[in-house]
Amino acid sequence: MSYSTVPLPVPSGPSATPLSRRRKAAMIVQLLINDGTKLPLSAMPDHVQEDLARELGAIRLVDRDTVTAVATEFADLLDAVGLSAPGNVDAALESLAGQISPHLADKLRDQMYNRQGTDPWVRILNMATDDIMRVLSDESIQIGAVLLSKLPVARAAEVLGKLPGPRARRITFAVRQTADIGPDAVRRIGQALVADYCRTRVTAFDKAPVARVGAILNSSPAPTRDDMLAGLDESDAVFANDVRKSIFTFENIPTRVKPIDIPTCLRDIDQNDLAVALAHAFATGGARDAAANFILDCISLRMATALKEAAAEKGRVKAADGEVALNAVSAAVRTLADAGSITLLSPDADADGA
Repeated sequence: MSYSTVPLPVPSGPSATPLSRRRKAAMIVQLLINDGTKLPLSAMPDHVQEDLARELGAIRLVDRDTVTAVATEFADLLDAVGLSAPGNVDAALESLAGQISPHLADKLRDQMYNRQGTDPWVRILNMATDDIMRVLSDESIQIGAVLLSKLPVARAAEVLGKLPGPRARRITFAVRQTADIGPDAVRRIGQALVADYCRTRVTAFDKAPVARVGAILNSSPAPTRDDMLAGLDESDAVFANDVRKSIFTFENIPTRVKPIDIPTCLRDIDQNDLAVALAHAFATGGARDAAANFILDCISLRMATALKEAAAEKGRVKAADGEVALNAVSAAVRTLADAGSITLLSPDADADGA
């Protein structure tokens, strides 16, 4: 008779049948589940989940003394642990993110996934949705059909809905041609996709081109910024639009800064810069005047009156000095946002909410 069909005796008893480590682990998992604990079991490799399911399925009745003995042994083991490490290369690389060079991390990851018996599709299916979309857009229809077939149903439906209609239909139709593809061919396709799409690219710059251009134009005088954006519109309208979204200037304050955050921003702005900026904004009019009044409307009447008087004392400031002050104010707000002290609203917030 199989030992899994009878109650398990106490491990320490004179006639006890020794419990395997897997059986003990399954008992601990079942105890935690019974206690209402949510365990991230899906993060474990598939074969480990399968072993666990088999062990849980083999357990029928377990006497209280055995459960107590296993739980005590588990607690003692936890007390004896002095250090916990990731336990595998992939988890180790995740924990070392930012500590080792991307090139070395990529090399180690490639070595791990190229080992005999390692499924390359595990790495592919962990890719971000945008990266999956890029593969489906760039690769052949046949490769796209294989990838779509490997995705979980819910995720396959998600990415299919984001693809252009004609391409989505062609990939869906091509799925019918995957019936006769052998496991080796699917594995080779996975290895090729890992080589092409799962490698970390080492670049000379830590920020994307849009962010770099946006940062430069943030600190540029308005005439220069407007001229550059007009030129970008003519050469690459999509890039120009993305750059505009990354720019934050004094004029953007009413649409990007929450009224409740204005007092926080003012505490970090040099008072002379703020007075000069307000004076220049009032004199310039338009969007700058609207931004200046938005700032004053978000603070106490006493403080607003004091700032108006300080701006009036500056008189009509030189355009160059006014531009410097406006940039100083917007730079202080951006610094707070980068530090997480405030959260800027998305430039598309109004469009999204419409």
